[in-house]
Amino acid sequence: MARPKLLPGKDVKTRLKTHPAWAFRGGRLHREFLFKGFSEAFGFMARAALFAEKIDHHPDWTNVWNRVVVSLQTHDAGGVTDLDFRLAAEMDRVAGGRRLSVRRKTKTS
Repeated sequence: MARPKLLPGKDVKTRLKTHPAWAFRGGRLHREFLFKGFSEAFGFMARAALFAEKIDHHPDWTNVWNRVVVSLQTHDAGGVTDLDFRLAAEMDRVAGGRRLSVRRKTKTS
């Protein structure tokens, strides 16, 4: 299976308009999810992990109690690709209407 190609920064910014909860920072897509507690946060991670495994694309993420911090980039492409946006969309779907904490600074470096 051919791996996706790196998206230019302007394309990433355009696509982010359809993913307003995500930010483009340090050459990655970034979002923080907040849940009611650890079990809910961990359940989200388990469901997102199943999709990530299915598309062979795995997030950089951390979990502390009710918070899951996610950074997405396609390492072998050296930045953001269509795979990152597919995984971001699935994470949004799985999380439903969960609150988020994103500082909307956008940096391309």
